[in-house]
Amino acid sequence: MTLPLLILAALASPEQRAVAYLVQEVPAWPQQNHCFSCHNNGDGARALYQAHRRRFTIPLPALTSTTEWLSHPDRWDSLPGDAVFSDKRLARIQFAVALTEAYESGLLSDPQPLRDAAQSLVRLQHADGYWPLDGGDSLGSPVTYGVPLATALATRTLEAAATSGDSVQRAKRWLRFLRLSTTLDAAAVLLTVERPEALQFLLQAQGTSGGWGPYPRSPAEPFDTAIAVLALVSLDRPALDRARQYLIRTQRPDGSWPETTRPSGAQSYAQRISTSAWATQALLATLPKTPR
Repeated sequence: MTLPLLILAALASPEQRAVAYLVQEVPAWPQQNHCFSCHNNGDGARALYQAHRRRFTIPLPALTSTTEWLSHPDRWDSLPGDAVFSDKRLARIQFAVALTEAYESGLLSDPQPLRDAAQSLVRLQHADGYWPLDGGDSLGSPVTYGVPLATALATRTLEAAATSGDSVQRAKRWLRFLRLSTTLDAAAVLLTVERPEALQFLLQAQGTSGGWGPYPRSPAEPFDTAIAVLALVSLDRPALDRARQYLIRTQRPDGSWPETTRPSGAQSYAQRISTSAWATQALLATLPKTPR
């Protein structure tokens, strides 16, 4: 960055820097790769829709092509490039929850695409209530989610579309009885249902840094911390304040966050975008006041 941009970055709030980073990156992927990605146009766009709802200024070109893409759920399986290696069921969940935010932000006025996306998710649900993924029971990451988080977000889409009540109830029943062993397990549960032991799990697993790792007593990671914050946002303010400070400390000067990878320490553009998107959502959710 040039000196003036460095000065502006220093003066901006953590949320403003995070949003500015995503405003640049979200439209960059389709422009450069001629396709839409789960990390940029799913996770990243979702954070920008939330920022728009909170009255952050989002330039229209940052979301125009993504909103158009999301409004056609019938096209989501047609991903060129290396998409043959992706989990299309997970991609559909990621795009569907981004579509949910687009609709709730007011940037998409027609509810029919959301209804269509919800119905497509119902067809992918397991009889037991969860949404199966290619990764099975593996620990989720910013771009692979894991079954509990994918189930929580699919449920959010179904509830927003106000359809498929039986599917929602089966998903919630599965989450109520989910065995808790990771931060993502407990957070996914609390994002969807009330369950005291999940709340206790998260509060006890918070580290001295203020953040959460994937397991209790493991080193904190931005992604796991962001998910825990979003799960606790209406429940425990002291824990949120400590976690918010952890996220602010670990934010990079350009507004992004170091990517959370499994195992940790690897480099991945996709994981960086998704990690930054989740961390941005966590900061937006814990803003003391809505900015003007």
